[in-house]
Amino acid sequence: RFRILVIGRANAGKTTILQRVCNTRENPEIYNSAGKKVGIIMLRGGHGIENEMVFRSNPGFVFHDSRGFEAGVESEFDKVKAFIASRSKKINLMDRLHVIWYCIPMDEASWSVTEGVIKFFSQCDTGSIAVMVLFTKFDALYDVAYAQLKSKGASMEEAKELAPKHAEESF
Repeated sequence: RFRILVIGRANAGKTTILQRVCNTRENPEIYNSAGKKVGIIMLRGGHGIENEMVFRSNPGFVFHDSRGFEAGVESEFDKVKAFIASRSKKINLMDRLHVIWYCIPMDEASWSVTEGVIKFFSQCDTGSIAVMVLFTKFDALYDVAYAQLKSKGASMEEAKELAPKHAEESF
C-alpha cells in the first residue's frame, strides 16, 4: 500500500484530487489507527491525521489528511511534524509515509503563498519523504485570463478559446 499525507487548507481541492487519482466520485472510507472503520464522509475538523482514508475503487492508496495551517494554529503544525517524523521511521514499509502532497489552490481568493506554506517548507523536516506541490483549482485562473483578454479587445469567442493558454503562460 502506498501511503500519502495530503496537506492543504479547507476547500483546497484535496478530495477532488484524491477522487481523480482513485477514479471515483465516492467519498473514502475512514479507518482509525487501529484499523477500525470510523466513517465514510469526511467532515472538516472531524478527523485526525492518523486516520486512514481508503477509496474502495483503489485500496492500494492510503491517504492521511492534515487540516492545513491556514488558521496559524501551532498545535496542528506540531501534529503534522510529529506524524511525518513517526511515519518516516516505521519499519514495516506499508506503514511508512511515502510522499507528501501539499495542495495550493489557485482560485482568486487564495492563490498567494500563505504563512502556513512558508512555515511548512522552512520549518518542517520531511527527511527522505518526497514533497510534491499540487496546484489545484487551476481552472479558476481561466476566468482571470478571460477577463484580461476581453479587456484587451478580444471577442468572447477568442477570449474563451485563448484563456486556458493565457492562464498557463501567466502562471
